[in-house]
Amino acid sequence: MADYLGSCLCGNTKFEVQGDLDGFYLCHCQYCQKDTGSGYAANLFLNSAKLIWLAGSESVTTFTLPGTRHKKSFCKLCGSALPSIHEAGLLVIPAGCLDTEVSMSPTAHIFTSRRAGWEEAMSDVPEFERLPEPTKRA
Repeated sequence: MADYLGSCLCGNTKFEVQGDLDGFYLCHCQYCQKDTGSGYAANLFLNSAKLIWLAGSESVTTFTLPGTRHKKSFCKLCGSALPSIHEAGLLVIPAGCLDTEVSMSPTAHIFTSRRAGWEEAMSDVPEFERLPEPTKRA
């Protein structure tokens, strides 16, 4: 029985994970910023879990940054981040690729010394439930 189900954006790649979450980290390192095109990556860590590809495993490719432990798996059709197995069997799942709700709150922010400068102003940024209307320029 799957504890978590997930897929890529195009729906070609589907997977299930059996196991318990050990941590939920928001990583601000420069590698995760480049991977996501954002201020941080939201990753779930599972030390003793089983990853089962249900569909599209042939579309999964993995990139390891030479000289580092940084690894990223993704769908080669749509580019969506997907789970990857790291050193000592650690399973890392990008939280956004799960279709199952994650009940765990983030454990910690990590590599905060690399935090993007614009992130500090986030609490003052307006929020919208959908894409706002374009503003007219004078």
